[in-house]
Amino acid sequence: MTTLLMKRRRQLITYGAATLGGALFLPGCGGGGDDKTIGTQVNEAKSIMNQAESKPELSIFVEAVNACGLHDQLDSSGSNTAFAPTNDAFNALLAELKLSKDQLFADKTTLTAVIKFHILTRVLFTEAVVEGHAIDTMNGGFFKIDKENNVFKATDGRNRVCTLIGRDVTALNGVLHTLDKVMLPANLDIVQTCEEQPEVAPQCDIAVQCIQAAGLTDTLKQPGPFTFFCPTDAAFQAVFVELNITLAVLLADTARCRRIMTCHMVPQRRFRREFTTDESVTTVQGTVIRVNASFQVVDVRGRVCNLTRPDVINTNGVVHLCDKVILPQDA
Repeated sequence: MTTLLMKRRRQLITYGAATLGGALFLPGCGGGGDDKTIGTQVNEAKSIMNQAESKPELSIFVEAVNACGLHDQLDSSGSNTAFAPTNDAFNALLAELKLSKDQLFADKTTLTAVIKFHILTRVLFTEAVVEGHAIDTMNGGFFKIDKENNVFKATDGRNRVCTLIGRDVTALNGVLHTLDKVMLPANLDIVQTCEEQPEVAPQCDIAVQCIQAAGLTDTLKQPGPFTFFCPTDAAFQAVFVELNITLAVLLADTARCRRIMTCHMVPQRRFRREFTTDESVTTVQGTVIRVNASFQVVDVRGRVCNLTRPDVINTNGVVHLCDKVILPQDA
């Protein structure tokens, strides 16, 4: 055990130096003689699973991990990160879904998908988090973490936000974080997001009609991934004036509608912060758009589009609501 422990300490310290630029001190540690490095915080007897089992407030998470057959994933050697929701978080989820605990646990497929969404097959300390970038999970889904006033907040696949209320509990095989809410994987694709997502759908009626008229519904339901810059209804009304056309005229002209709508599709998943300053991005249509330092999209005509609601997560990519219709030269 001593030899294994020392080896794992060296691995974690190397990870910290490489990933954190040599900053081995964990957030939340005190100053002076109380500082602890990643290496010295490794508990000699505890894996991630042991750490979770030692915390009464995580008993439902532990029970769920065992029920899904994932005990060994968090107990054996390897490199993992677990985001463990508290018992209060699980109870709140049951109320949200109008289920009993027995009902949730009886649906092993759903329970396993949910628990795997909280596990990464790599070590991720909060100091290594790149804000606003996708974090891929064990179940194939993804979420992101942002930092507000030194508080880390995760946005899950259904765009629900939770807080990391416990961070960087280091174990022999990785790290454990604690959440105040159970994260859920995405359940809507891009088209369904535009049709049903409460924050998005009320502003996207015309976009949905244009997607259908352009014959792009099936494309935007494919695994992708895609980034879809979705103009609001107000953006479409403005472009109708700009182009001196009506919605009916646009919907009747399939080729024109397709040229315009494919200018809003990028064949890769990109959160707002994953665009670099003044990056040129090629759309599905072939037109190159530019994302400036203010995360505004500039089309080939030099028209500037603001992302009014960025980073709406879905099963096959990301939707950004925008306040202007992106146009090709031949719109």
